[in-house]
Amino acid sequence: MAYSIAIDGPAGAGKSTIAKKIAKELSYIYVDTGAMYRAMALFFLRKGIKPEEEVKISEECKNADITIEYKNGEQQVILNGENVNGLIRTEEVGNMASATSVNGDVRKKMVELQQQLAKRTDVIMDGRDIGTKVLPMAELKIYLTASSRTRAERRYKELQEKNIACDIETIEKDIIDRDYRDMHRENSPLMQAEDAVLVDSSDMNAEEVATHIIQLFKEKING
Repeated sequence: MAYSIAIDGPAGAGKSTIAKKIAKELSYIYVDTGAMYRAMALFFLRKGIKPEEEVKISEECKNADITIEYKNGEQQVILNGENVNGLIRTEEVGNMASATSVNGDVRKKMVELQQQLAKRTDVIMDGRDIGTKVLPMAELKIYLTASSRTRAERRYKELQEKNIACDIETIEKDIIDRDYRDMHRENSPLMQAEDAVLVDSSDMNAEEVATHIIQLFKEKING
């Protein structure tokens, strides 16, 4: 039997960091669903497609082959045969992913791939609709959040460490705007699943959050 853990929550809540820690601790496969949507967004940007061009998005998403591979224990996101790990973490790609992930055809393609992975092996996935749409039967569902200010401060620190000029007020506004888009989109909006456990990471570090979730998971499967 393959076990699965679903972690949902808004942008900047620390989902990916936490999911990776838990995957390593439990020896599970970490499926970065956000990276898959970012790879699709990169595909659209390269095609010169704009976020509002819904018909083109629906047509072209069928031509994007996106897979996740592991080499030497490291996840690689493959877009049409190319490893795009180093190209999908820009603000431009992130905003495009948020805008185009609402497309029903895009989501259908992604969900099928993600569900296939979960049937084959023990996985932990993070995203916006994992517990509600992708893995509704997951053994444990977490809704991970933090205040918009806390999330903006984390992002600001990341950008500062990379010597990228940024403004914390602008970052927080972008986060609030993205939250609104994600929560009000027509297809699979960001929401807490009824049976998900709410975890607020505003006053916790990554280690504390990961330990807490692992404990919840062990109680769930042993209970």
